[in-house]
Amino acid sequence: MSEKNMPAVEVSSYELAFHVLPTVAEGEVETVFQNLKDAITKHDGNIISEEAPARFDLAYEIVKYLEGRNRKFSSAYFGWVRFEMNPEKIAEISEMVEADNQFLRHLIIKLTKVEAENPFFFHEALDEEKQIETVDVDEVLAAEKSDSEETPEEKNKEDEESEAKEAKA
Repeated sequence: MSEKNMPAVEVSSYELAFHVLPTVAEGEVETVFQNLKDAITKHDGNIISEEAPARFDLAYEIVKYLEGRNRKFSSAYFGWVRFEMNPEKIAEISEMVEADNQFLRHLIIKLTKVEAENPFFFHEALDEEKQIETVDVDEVLAAEKSDSEETPEEKNKEDEESEAKEAKA
């Protein structure tokens, strides 16, 4: 018997970032996301990390042809999933997402080793950016006013100190 050497299947790391239409009910967005992950695993993909879709305002309106007309969207549910997969199967995943009318837009990128090891969590970063410190305006103004107002004794003392310094010079 002769042994046949099978070539090793080479896998690469990818990230699929996507926008789910805002017209999808909030409760159904998780189902859309789960269906996407199931499709990846069905195509022999191995999910590495993910960020569940959350709604946010888009930087600009995106137009998509739906239900016989162009529709403009100014918000969407954004999420991403990172996975390892044979490069030959990536086209099938892209076609599946394009065929699904629940997605507004998507992008698949091949990750470098460093990118694969260091995911960026978009929604977490947005939450940190939105943390706002509450400031009592009256307290700030009162503090500034008390700093700028000097009593006549304080002003005379400062004048005497500056005259003493000038005399020594």
